Amino acid sequence: MHDFLAAIGLVLVIEGVVYGGFPALAKKMATEVLTLPENALRIAGLVAVAAGVFIVWLVRG
Repeated sequence: MHDFLAAIGLVLVIEGVVYGGFPALAKKMATEVLTLPENALRIAGLVAVAAGVFIVWLVRG
């Protein structure tokens, strides 16, 4: 559970850097997401999950 909370904290830090440091880029990315088809978003999400699992496996394995 400790690792899960640490991971959530890191996600919030990364999100905060994007929104706090580059608000115009964050707005542009949000509008771009609205134009993408659902299938592309689904594939991107699954690739992100696979990359995350792979990274955790490398670090913790």
